[in-house]
Amino acid sequence: MIAKLRGLLDSFGDDWCIIDVNGIGYHVFCSSRTLNNLNGLGEEVTLLIETHIREDHFHLFGFATELERDWFRLVQTVQGVGAKVALAILSAVGPDELSNSIAAQDKTVVGLATGVGPKLATRIIHELKDKVAKFALTPVKLGDGSPLRSSALGDAVSALSNLGYKQAEAYTAVSKAINDGADDDVQVLIRLGLKELAK
Repeated sequence: MIAKLRGLLDSFGDDWCIIDVNGIGYHVFCSSRTLNNLNGLGEEVTLLIETHIREDHFHLFGFATELERDWFRLVQTVQGVGAKVALAILSAVGPDELSNSIAAQDKTVVGLATGVGPKLATRIIHELKDKVAKFALTPVKLGDGSPLRSSALGDAVSALSNLGYKQAEAYTAVSKAINDGADDDVQVLIRLGLKELAK
């Protein structure tokens, strides 16, 4: 199984590139985000690889980051989401935004991807909402655009989880408090999170 490729960027298209590794060209499918982050033609690139072997094909999928690769794997656990749709989702929505959208149960953002209608977007959110918390604890912007201290977000979610709430529910509640303009004081986030969970 191929797990990583390092070579020269030979050519690329809308959802693929060819990496020349010592004279062998590997055809790799990628999200538009990964393709946009590659160096120019003829320059060295490194991609993390997910290998799919089926009776009728041998496909390589490439990712710039481990987070994107992990999301590619996760979204395919949802019924009706194959590799093509998973790449379309990651092309339309970045991993951080996808995490936050699913945690906040915002199907509009998930539905931006080609091939994802309202029913599939709802299913993705429903099936992944409890799995997304480990991905969702990423830096979030406060109402004034300044970055939230990741420890404040994590501490508030952890405190609510210790009170018996599911991590995904706690994350959603704290995220809503942040989106509504709360500052990054842990006690404030816990109080507003509890208020949201009580609704």
